[in-house]
Parts: sequence; structure tokens; C-alpha cells
Amino acid sequence: MSGIFSDFTLRTVAMGAAFLGITSGALGSFAVLRRQSLLGDSISHASLPGIVLAFILIGTKSSLVLLIGAAIAGWIATLFILSIIRNTRISSDGAQGVVLSVFFGLGLMLLTFVQSKPNASQAGLDKYLFGQAAALLPEDVRTAAIIGVITIICMIFFWKEFKLMSFDPVYGESLGFSARLTDIMITALIVISIVTGLQTVGVILMSSMLIAPAASARQWTNKLGAMVTLSAIFGAISGVLGATLSSLISNLPTGPTIILCLTSIFIISLLFAPDRGLISKLVKRYRNRFLFSLQKLLLDLYYLEEKHKGTSHAHDMKTISLIRNRQGNIHIALKTLQSRGWAEQTTAGLWKLTAEGHTEAIKIQNGGRNDS
Repeated sequence: MSGIFSDFTLRTVAMGAAFLGITSGALGSFAVLRRQSLLGDSISHASLPGIVLAFILIGTKSSLVLLIGAAIAGWIATLFILSIIRNTRISSDGAQGVVLSVFFGLGLMLLTFVQSKPNASQAGLDKYLFGQAAALLPEDVRTAAIIGVITIICMIFFWKEFKLMSFDPVYGESLGFSARLTDIMITALIVISIVTGLQTVGVILMSSMLIAPAASARQWTNKLGAMVTLSAIFGAISGVLGATLSSLISNLPTGPTIILCLTSIFIISLLFAPDRGLISKLVKRYRNRFLFSLQKLLLDLYYLEEKHKGTSHAHDMKTISLIRNRQGNIHIALKTLQSRGWAEQTTAGLWKLTAEGHTEAIKIQNGGRNDS
């Protein structure tokens, strides 16, 4: 393993992917909470015409020039989306879908035009569609690190505003905060983060880097700080793991592998998160049903004893199971009551309530009040 990370190219790619995962994961938390999950998809797809136009106008394949073009196009697309939402009755998802389609269609048209020119030196533009993480240079990693640090600092500095406007913008405006200015700030940081990641995972997959870590983190916590931290960690882990796997397996592209790692984390979170996970919910539902069954059995034993005018009267398992056409394993239920000290078995194999079980049955009968 140490030999793997001694590889200079792998270290460069892994560090670049980790910085991208931290930045996009942290910012994605606000996009998810603000119900703007499609915004990252819209901005990343809208950046394609900016990349191609920058190449056409400047005539260079410099990464900095192309990314500046992507940032300008992404920001223009964002302004269109915000204008449509404010000035029409079209919903946020509708506006984002329209802008995404129009800008991406324009980008593909321009890319096809450029590729039709025999002397255009267009080789390399298509890497922004699907990413080319293996081509990351140390300069790209430093840029991603600097942008990541600036983004985290901005998030910390404006944490109160971002938090308030994500959960209760109306109350925030009543306190004097500007919802429009907060929207612009968050969106600007998202645009910068997306543009930074285009070289790594490309236009098509960049939205997953923004949304998947945050959606995974949301399953594990209800606190914003913990969600942002977990999302950044998930993004970093996926970046490093995806880069490592692509280096170990030949012909395995880095960008899609990173997204698949993120997908795996999301599936695990969706299934096993303590409160929101599907399996956790099933286990909790089973426990609740079993507890209800125990309480019902406890009341059945109580009613039997009341009919026989004495708490010392015991009954066999067959008699108990016939009450209310009881379903399930009655033996397990009785043993559970015994383990809780609510029932006991006589030497003859009969079952009866203990004094504690009698008190608990009265409490359940009274709706949780101990009125005995």
C-alpha cells in the first residue's frame, strides 16, 4: 500500500480529488437543504459553452482560460435561473431544467462546430465532458486547495447567514438579512467549486460530487455542522478511494470511479443510517410491533387472572395462545416477559404474572399512568 501512494501521479490525483470532494461536499449541504439539488447539474452543464467559447475567442487550450470561460457561463446561467424564478411562475426545478438543456445543447453545438475544423487544435476540449483526472498537474491541485480554503473560510465567516437562510429565509429577512445577497454568495461559491472540478469528473458527473456526499450525510445527522463535516469527509474519502482504485485496475477511468464510490457511500447511508436508514427503520418497526405484542400478551394474562379472581392463577401456553387468536411465537414472547420480570413459569409448566407484571399491566391499561 505504501508503494501505491509513493507514486507521484497517484498522489497528485488523489489530493486533487480529495480537495474537490471536501469543497463540493461542504457546499452541497446547503444546496440539498435549500432544495436546489438540480442547481449543480444546471451550472456544470451550462459551463460547457463557456469552455468552447473561451477556446474559440482566445485560441488557447490553457486550463485557466477555459475554466474562466466555464465560470462566466455558469454564472450567467445562474442569473437566468434566479431571474426566471423571481419573475415568472415557473418553479425552481423547472427553471433549472430549462436553462440546463438550453446551455448544454448550445455547448454541444459549439463543440461539434469546433471539432469540424481541421486546424482548430481542439484536442482536449472533450475531456471536460467526462473529466480527465489522470491529467491533473500539481498546479491544478494547488488551485483546488486554495479555492477550497477560501470556500471554507467564507462558509465559516457567513455561517449564521447561510444557516438562517437555508432553514427560515422569511425570519432571516425580518432580522435584516438579504435573501438575495445570500443566494448570490452561496451560488457563487457553488459555481467556483463546480468549475474547479470539471477537469476531474467532467460536466456530466460534477453534480454528483456536489449532491451525493450531502445526501449521504443527511441520512446520519439532523445538525447542520455535523452534516457539512460528514459531507466533506465523504467527498474526500470517495476522491482518494476512486483515484486509488483507478490506479490499481487498468483502463478504469478515475472520474466515474469516484462517482461510483460516492454512490456506494450513499447506498450504505440509505440502508444503515441509525435514524433514517431503511434497514434501521425496519428494525425499529419490528421492535415496536414486538413491544406492542408483549404489552398485548401482558394484558391478556392480566385479564385471565381477573376472571379467575386471583393473581396467583396460572395458565398453560395453549390457553394463552387461544385468546384473541394470537399469532406468532408465543413461547418467545412469554420468555421475554419472564426475562423482564413480568411473568414466571411454575414447576408444572404453567404461566402467570409476577407482582411487577401485574403492576405493569395496570399501568398499560391506564394509558401509561400508574393509578393503581
